Amino acid sequence: MLLDAIRRLFAPSPPPPRVPRGRRVYAVGDIHGRLDLLDRLLAMIEADAAGEPCEVILLGDYVDRGPSSAEVLDRLLDLPGWAKWTMLMGNHEQAMLDAIGDGPMAERAMRQWLKFGGRDTLRSYGVSVPIAYGEDSDAIRAAIRPLLPPAHLQLLQGLSLARRIGDYLFVHAGVRPGIAIEDQEPMDLMWIREEFLDNRGWHGAVIVHGHSITRKVVSRHNRIGIDTGAYSSGKLTALALDGTKRRFLATR
Repeated sequence: MLLDAIRRLFAPSPPPPRVPRGRRVYAVGDIHGRLDLLDRLLAMIEADAAGEPCEVILLGDYVDRGPSSAEVLDRLLDLPGWAKWTMLMGNHEQAMLDAIGDGPMAERAMRQWLKFGGRDTLRSYGVSVPIAYGEDSDAIRAAIRPLLPPAHLQLLQGLSLARRIGDYLFVHAGVRPGIAIEDQEPMDLMWIREEFLDNRGWHGAVIVHGHSITRKVVSRHNRIGIDTGAYSSGKLTALALDGTKRRFLATR
């Protein structure tokens, strides 16, 4: 055991994680209905990119909690052409789809969605206060469906679960430790928390994620968390990757 410890001590350090040469990448944390912060951060990213080709990855949770969920989805349908855009599915988008759908779990999904911010989304679409703040799931579905533009529904249903670039994997929530990246379950990619956050092992890539709010960015050897609670803190955060370099941009 002593010999193994000595070998580890003098073993060469692994190369730092990187994105491929010439690939500037930005990842944006949870937006949660804050169109004002999204517009501000995108302007910061555009200025930072300074005309260089780049990809912007939005990590999910566009709706709920903040005041402008419908307007955020409008913006996602009309993103500017200075970047390649990748939009991931967050647990709040999945909850919204489940709640307004017709599946056997719709009733339970509606209760869950309303509990963690769905009412704010309903109001952003113009659902009346008595219905949005009531408990009649059928009435809520009947109210939101005609107000939800088909393009919004198509956008939500077409969101990706993950994006791999170089030594980084971008997901909404995290990954299940001990499971190969290609075998991860969608539920874990959107919902996992403590099992992933507390794990210090290597996951096959550096995981860039949102979902779990922290006051400051969390940057570890195996994961980078950039959900800084924008809907309440006013701080929407982006990670910038260029080669082996990492930087952070934020609205506050």
